[in-house]
Amino acid sequence: MNNKFQIYITENRIFSNSQKAISLVNSKNLGELSQGKVIYSIFEALYLIENSKAEIINIKTNKILTEPEILKIFSKTKDFLNHYIIFKKLKQKGYIVKTGSKFGFEFRVYEGSINKHAKWLVYPVKTSEKSNWNEFIGKNRVAHGTGKKILLAIVDKEENVIFYEIDWIKI
Repeated sequence: MNNKFQIYITENRIFSNSQKAISLVNSKNLGELSQGKVIYSIFEALYLIENSKAEIINIKTNKILTEPEILKIFSKTKDFLNHYIIFKKLKQKGYIVKTGSKFGFEFRVYEGSINKHAKWLVYPVKTSEKSNWNEFIGKNRVAHGTGKKILLAIVDKEENVIFYEIDWIKI
């Protein structure tokens, strides 16, 4: 018996209206409930697919998408795979991970409950890239100004993730 729920994808939205999706919002903080539908980020949707919780249906064709088809669609987003590796690692460690775009970061990360403020804002870095220190300083100011710390997430060529917590101190 197929115990997966359906997630629908349009050109600009990923959502579900199933009861199972709504229960996962409440129990696992996956997705955002809005007007009776659960809206997913591309990272949350792929995470649910990989964990055999859901299947994605293209709303135009009414066809279930395969994982390679999903990856092709999602990979149009810059650095998707590296960011997904970070997302997945944080979820596996039990953190609640939400989009950080309103702060200019990839993710916000919560410990324990989403009812408290996020502890970290994630700044993803690839070992193959040079760092832009001016951008980093600006992001550090945003994190400090919002009462959060930066979680520097470095993904190496073997897809391992190393996390560093960055804090602002006065000396």
